[in-house]
Amino acid sequence: MAALITSEKNDVERVGYLIGECKTMGIEVLPPDVNESFRGFTVIPKATKIRFGLTAIKNVGENLVEDIVRVRKESGPFASIFDFMERINPKTVNKKSLEALIKSGVFDRMGERNSLLVNIDKLLEIGREIQKNKSNNQMGLFGGAGKPTLAKSTVQLEKAREASKAEKLIWEKELLGLFVTSHPLEEYRTAMEKKCMEIARVKTSQANRLVKIGGVITTIKKILTKSGKQMIFMGLEDLTDKIEIVVFNSVLEKNALALQVNKVVFVYGRVDSRDGEIKIVADNVEEIIEVSAQFSRDVL
Repeated sequence: MAALITSEKNDVERVGYLIGECKTMGIEVLPPDVNESFRGFTVIPKATKIRFGLTAIKNVGENLVEDIVRVRKESGPFASIFDFMERINPKTVNKKSLEALIKSGVFDRMGERNSLLVNIDKLLEIGREIQKNKSNNQMGLFGGAGKPTLAKSTVQLEKAREASKAEKLIWEKELLGLFVTSHPLEEYRTAMEKKCMEIARVKTSQANRLVKIGGVITTIKKILTKSGKQMIFMGLEDLTDKIEIVVFNSVLEKNALALQVNKVVFVYGRVDSRDGEIKIVADNVEEIIEVSAQFSRDVL
């Protein structure tokens, strides 16, 4: 399964399906980790678990991945975020890539994500200073001549509030393409099952039938019709599957505030199965206040 997911890593939809298959098989798929991940998806020794590959993280370049794996192989695992900044070539890591590593959970064993994000400029400066000292072979901020070293006690990181579960899930979706550690709807599973149909149960045989489904909005694509009116195609995902929702201008105008990425909504609409592809043409979209409010509050 690890080899199969790696071979499909550029197809997010396929990766999501395969990870779902892993869960069915009792194989846990874990987010990327600075000391366990390699280029592709790999098996954790002596465990029924697969670790996300570093090249699957958006905004993380091949050179940085190669540097991480090489340095770890040559001189052992990274002891801390400071150790990482000291040993990695600063030419391979920039603010955008370091931010992606932090947000995707690569350094979770070394520090709280939001704390690392708040201090990202300081961490980058540490890396540059150490490399400068090495090049100049002189005494620097963190060590003696010829061998810069860095102790955690020498650096004071600015304190920050802890990132919420909702924020972490949004970052996973943004940088890994899917929710890995959990799902925004997990704690509302029972309530959702009582109030609407699971997306996985929507079939082509139900064409033209009215259905009610619920989920989190994952994507939104806006277009203009020939008449100059706006409509959208949005991705909706629940705990069982995902589906495309077509929202025409008349519905869009009435529900504009609810139609945003990461909002949790109910969709009432008609099943459309033309060309064998199932979609829902929305008659109404209703934000699930008690769910979305909590989700939004966590993000804020």
